[in-house]
Amino acid sequence: MLEQDRGDDMEADNDSGPARLDAVNRQLAEAYPELSPQLKLAAGYVLEHPVEIAFQSIRKSATAAEVTASTLVRLAKRLGFDSFDPFREVFQSAVQAGPVELSGRASQLRSLASQTDDQVFLDVGDAAFDNIGRLFTADNQQRVREAARRLLAADKIAVVGFRDTFACAYHFAYVGRIAMPNIQLIRGQEGGLLTELAPFGEGDVVVAFGFEPYCAETMRALEITRTAGVSAIVVTDTMRSPLVPGAAITFTVANATPHFFPSILSAITLIEVLLAECVAFGPDDLVDNVASFESRMRAMGAYVEQA
Repeated sequence: MLEQDRGDDMEADNDSGPARLDAVNRQLAEAYPELSPQLKLAAGYVLEHPVEIAFQSIRKSATAAEVTASTLVRLAKRLGFDSFDPFREVFQSAVQAGPVELSGRASQLRSLASQTDDQVFLDVGDAAFDNIGRLFTADNQQRVREAARRLLAADKIAVVGFRDTFACAYHFAYVGRIAMPNIQLIRGQEGGLLTELAPFGEGDVVVAFGFEPYCAETMRALEITRTAGVSAIVVTDTMRSPLVPGAAITFTVANATPHFFPSILSAITLIEVLLAECVAFGPDDLVDNVASFESRMRAMGAYVEQA
């Protein structure tokens, strides 16, 4: 089955590197629960270290993944490749541009504050710059454009995120509705998840946010919408996430931080990029909606006017 999927996804020679890599990642994510423990280790490393897979030797990658080189070969063949080399070539062609090097700015921050002993402040700054830097890559740029196209074509858009990612869902829905009134935040309060999602079906899109530990409500929402034929755009932390299978588009965002809670900074930044892309390439009505919203807010006295 996987071999057939790979052939269907990548038979066109003119497919872009990122698109081919997306196809491989989707297959790995779908297959992950059924893999043996050793193949899971290998698949996890492949999903989370595409640059290393592209340029490291197979032995070095195997050592880093804590498996044997033959296990990586078996994983490649499981996906329909003849050997590891053509498998690695998919990664090499996709890695056209690394993350924006914002980490250097974090180093400058460290230098400027070198006389303080508040290491937590500096470490959080380092993590923030690195997380955002990892978001702005060539493959994500293509993915953002495709996600915006799907959002603009949708009849209705449901937004789902619970507990640690509720802030992401709320931000997407609140800001997005200013331009696109067909966006609805799904709250799922008092057992109302099914009722809220009932109106959504084919032609609609659900945007779901979820980081480890993954919320049962988010998984349930995706199950409900998938059964109804709703297309899913998923924002999560790894391709091994249970939110990934069945998603039309998946964004994996870095959320590492010295803080005790996963960082949502990259997810919020991604939301801003997606919504900006929608307004930039959408119909004029979206700009009119923004102007109308601002006029209504001012008319109702929602803003404090400066003297």
